[in-house]
Amino acid sequence: MSNYKTVFFTLGLLQIILGLSMIIPIFAQVMYDELDAGFIGSGIISIIFGMLFYLSNLDHDKRINLQQAFLLTSLSWLSIAIFGSLPFIFSELNLKVVDAFFESMSGITTTGSTIIENLNESPKSILLWRAMLQWLGGIGIIVMAITLMPIMNIGGMQLFKISSSDTNEKILPKTKEIAIRLMLIYLSLTITCMVLYKLCGMSFFDSITHSMTTIATGGFSNYNESIGYFNNELIEITSIIFIISGSIPFIIYLKFLNGDRKVFISDIQIRSFLKILIISTFILFFYLVVKNKSFTDISFLSVTFNVVSILTGTGYVTEDFSMWGNFPLIFFLILMFIGGCAGSTSCGVKIFRVQILFYFFSNQIRKIIYPHGIFKLKYGKQNINDKFMSSVIAFIYLYILIFFMVTALLSINGLDFVTSISAAATSISNVGPGLGEYIGPNGNFSQLPNISKWILSFTMMLGRLEIFAILILFLPAFWRKY
Repeated sequence: MSNYKTVFFTLGLLQIILGLSMIIPIFAQVMYDELDAGFIGSGIISIIFGMLFYLSNLDHDKRINLQQAFLLTSLSWLSIAIFGSLPFIFSELNLKVVDAFFESMSGITTTGSTIIENLNESPKSILLWRAMLQWLGGIGIIVMAITLMPIMNIGGMQLFKISSSDTNEKILPKTKEIAIRLMLIYLSLTITCMVLYKLCGMSFFDSITHSMTTIATGGFSNYNESIGYFNNELIEITSIIFIISGSIPFIIYLKFLNGDRKVFISDIQIRSFLKILIISTFILFFYLVVKNKSFTDISFLSVTFNVVSILTGTGYVTEDFSMWGNFPLIFFLILMFIGGCAGSTSCGVKIFRVQILFYFFSNQIRKIIYPHGIFKLKYGKQNINDKFMSSVIAFIYLYILIFFMVTALLSINGLDFVTSISAAATSISNVGPGLGEYIGPNGNFSQLPNISKWILSFTMMLGRLEIFAILILFLPAFWRKY
């Protein structure tokens, strides 16, 4: 039987860090005269539970096997979502447990769907906490995607293993060093974004919170109108730049710092990501021009911003795109599924899986035309074997299956078709805003039934953790193997 001490030791450490981080919103409470016992009580509870886990597992084995990696991954996000919901419960918002958990899960998974009806009047400390949850979730998913998921062989993520017998491919010798350097890059991007937001016209508080949710591609804003509240083109351009920066594989930043100056141009995933962004923007822009029969009435910047935001799973909006017509809604639904690059803060199926599936279909067509031909499937310079291809296809199949299952469950619960299908898409793809009257770009999820909120909360975690990391825990054979 496996020794789970390492898992609970790590969980304890994470809860202590989470509890200590609750001190930061207390400073905001003091500055804005909002002081109450919510964050103090939440921090004490989190630290106490964390210390119990930490101290009772000090004799843990520092090694971790595959089973423990899967368990740790799922429990980490679940425990942070649970303890992260405490400030919402104890705040003056008086959120119900299901609403607080939904908001916390949306934050830590960088989804960006909100339950809060009036963000403009919400306490500054709560707005800061929401941003911090997304920021922590962003760096958490980067570290996990680069260090744990490739080892766990989830949905083709083994393609991005950084440890190799080839020393030229080995960027850094130890996982701890990799994690530290990733955090420094992540922090540097956040600070740069914050400074530029401030220079572009945001207040100091808004620049802090929005920089955290921009780099995390999370999309939580301090205002009901999201980025559209500022009505500032410089802010929108800055946001686009740093959303894209957060959607690029962070391993690329490491390679660049280690001397590969052409890596941003040569990386096949980044090139495809930018092509999809550009092509999607022009398709939507020219559709709106033809529909409105005018170039002057359509803002190219607005179209670009919303395409970037939806594709990357950020969820910021500058205007209500549900008013653009039916085609843009279907188009955005497709972009939600595609997502950004693997190893970044963005969500969705990921660009590399879409690429590999396209290459696979192209190969199948060539085999039909030339039945005796031999065609090797490659991604960049790497050969793709049948086992790897099967894992990618299985992931995409399961992704689509769960999407339809969640849509069915939401519709059974009384939601209309548009709300059901868009809520399912936005939760599993971790995008944020949905479509329809209630959960559209300028709406929120507060009007949904409680059971729908629980379903969507679980779906957010499924999408964020690449599905297999959670579902495999429910298989008895997985537990018997170790």
